[in-house]
Amino acid sequence: MIVTETETKPVVNIHCDGACSGNPGPGGWAALLTIPGTKKERMISGKAETTTTNNRMELTAAIEGLKALKKPCKVTLFSDSTYVIYTMTKKWKRNANQDLWEELDKLAKVHEVTWIWLARNSTPELAECDRISKQESTK
Repeated sequence: MIVTETETKPVVNIHCDGACSGNPGPGGWAALLTIPGTKKERMISGKAETTTTNNRMELTAAIEGLKALKKPCKVTLFSDSTYVIYTMTKKWKRNANQDLWEELDKLAKVHEVTWIWLARNSTPELAECDRISKQESTK
């Protein structure tokens, strides 16, 4: 779907987190999508490969959150991962996980994304994503 200049993009907040039980080890991710000013929310989560890394799970959480959007949106994406947020905002060098960075870059072009770093568990939304991603990593 193409959004014209006269159309307004929906506004969505995404809080996301990834976890790994051991690094490397089994991993999980979670993303909470909310519409500001409403009670509408959707939690998505998943388990990854049995041997993965925390950084891959942090990237996966952001990717899956953006993939869950059905049309271009104005997104504020919150994460406690400096790896994800600062790579997207401060152009940190991408030494690993090229497949996931490529996917995240493609999704970031579809949406208007503002990347916000927050301290670990500093909001109820991030704390819930942390809890669920850890739960997914131990399934």
